[in-house]
Parts: sequence; structure tokens; C-alpha cells
Amino acid sequence: MKTILVVLGLALAVAAVPPVPINNDYHTTIGIPEAARIKAAEEAQDFDGARIVGGVHSSLGAFPYLGGLVISLTNGLTSVCGSSLVSNTRLVTAAHCWRTRSNQARQFVVVLGSVQLFFGGTRITTTNVDVHANYNMDNLNNDVAMITISWVNFSNNINRINYATGTNNFAGTWATAAGFGATGDNVGISTNQVMSHVNLQVITNAVCAATFGTNTIIASTLCVSGAGGQSTCGGDSGGPLVANNQLIGITSFGSSLGCARGFPAGFARVTSFASWIQARI
Repeated sequence: MKTILVVLGLALAVAAVPPVPINNDYHTTIGIPEAARIKAAEEAQDFDGARIVGGVHSSLGAFPYLGGLVISLTNGLTSVCGSSLVSNTRLVTAAHCWRTRSNQARQFVVVLGSVQLFFGGTRITTTNVDVHANYNMDNLNNDVAMITISWVNFSNNINRINYATGTNNFAGTWATAAGFGATGDNVGISTNQVMSHVNLQVITNAVCAATFGTNTIIASTLCVSGAGGQSTCGGDSGGPLVANNQLIGITSFGSSLGCARGFPAGFARVTSFASWIQARI
């Protein structure tokens, strides 16, 4: 009986551990300072011409569906995100790239066909952004938005990505995230600033909820392991997670404690929003 009580006590103690907080004030804490860092780092470089922790640099054309976002906020400041091209005139991104409790975007400059964010490539300005009606700015549920741009022609460096449909939860699948964001916590402008990518393993929502809690992790969330310090990082929000040549996730959140701490990272599960996306293409 004593053993049973000890085990029960341990179970209650585990259950009482509070969820790891997510960052739901993206622009203030990440996007604005990351925009300044990326621009300074790109200006300090001398090479022709997009960030991930624990990943490797990406060559031009490796991820032709990745669209960088240079974001003008209504307060006059600049932020950054990523997106994924799903047709000649549409991209999907995270809703929090457009709006949070603290910040509202005024316009996006979509950057296609470039390994740099502030220089080069095809650059299209738009204010046409459709945020999911059930987007929750506090727990980042339904963190999806559709961007409409003027027609862009496909090429070796600019092309659409198929988006996943069906019921596959992808648990155990290895997928690739790509972005223009930071390669780690507290990186400086001396870091070689260029598009990066990393391979990450999808985990079950039950495992992810053990870290972030069931208020954040719902059926339309998809998570990847942060094992080995590999993950998406600051500035990668809204960007793609791809497996088997199809978009399965839209980068949504990570731990507010940092992106290289081994915590999982959360994405909007594309299969849950496939009909929403299709209705807007």
C-alpha cells in the first residue's frame, strides 16, 4: 500500500507541473529585434544573393515555395516572418505574423526566389491578408492566414508546394523546416545570414501536450521534437514544414525559454486547414 501511495504521489506531482509557456507576443519579443539583426547581418555580408537552429544553409532554389515576409507594423516598426507559396497568387502563413495582442501589421513584402530577406529576389507588396476566424491570440490555436499577391510566374527558384490533405497525423515522420530566422538563441549580426533548413521528427500531440498543455495543443496542432537542440527559431514563424513534398505544418510557436533548449516546436496542422486553404485559392 505504501508503494501504491508513493507512485500515486509521483503521478500527482507530475500532473501538477505547469506547462512550458509559449511565446504569444511574437513581434515585440522576436520579430522586431530579429528584423533588425537580419538586416544588419545581410548588410555586413558580401555574397550573391534565408534561420533555423541546428540546421544548415540552403542554396537558391532548394525551397522555391518559401516566401520571406518583411512586415511593416502600424507602429512604424519592422518585423519578419516566413510563408509558403501554394499557388501563383496565394501563400499561407501564421496568423500571428499579421496580428497579435500587442501589434498589428499594415503590410507584407513577400520575398520569393532569394536566400536573403532584405535584398534580392522577387518582392511583392500586399495588404491582402485573410486571418482564420477562430485564431486565438493567447494560445495560438488556429494560427493560420492566407496572403494574396499579384501573379508570380513559376521558375526554378519560385514554385508552389502541395499542401497535405487527409487524416495522416505524421507522427514519427521526418520533415524539413526552412526559414530566414535565427540559428540559435542570442545570435549576433556576425552570424552568416542566409536561408537555412533542418530535418525534424514529428511527435504525437500527447507527447507535445506533456510540455505545453492541452490548452495549447489541440487536434489542429502538429509538433516536432526539439531533441539535440534542433528546431525552428526566432524569425521562422509562418514558414513551412514539409514531408514527402507536401506542406504539413505552418510554423507557429516554440517555448518562450528559447529555441535551442530541447523543447518541442508547434505548427498549425495543415490537414486540419486543407478545406479552409482550398476555399481561398
